[in-house]
Amino acid sequence: MAEGDLIRIIPHRGADDNCGSFEVWFADGRKSVRFYWDNLVSRRLSPNTLTREQAIERATALARAEMDKLDNSE
Repeated sequence: MAEGDLIRIIPHRGADDNCGSFEVWFADGRKSVRFYWDNLVSRRLSPNTLTREQAIERATALARAEMDKLDNSE
């Protein structure tokens, strides 16, 4: 992650290695988007909680889509 990136994916770990989130951060001041994950099914209390693989896929897809918008606007 280089300084000056317009969009970053920032991983956050939870209390253990089985949960956390991926934050899609925007340099232009827009509100970050977080994708929460927990690999233990018994702890997935919210329907928005994903597996780690699903969370990184969604974060990456959002970041790529937003970068494409920036590239096409120039």
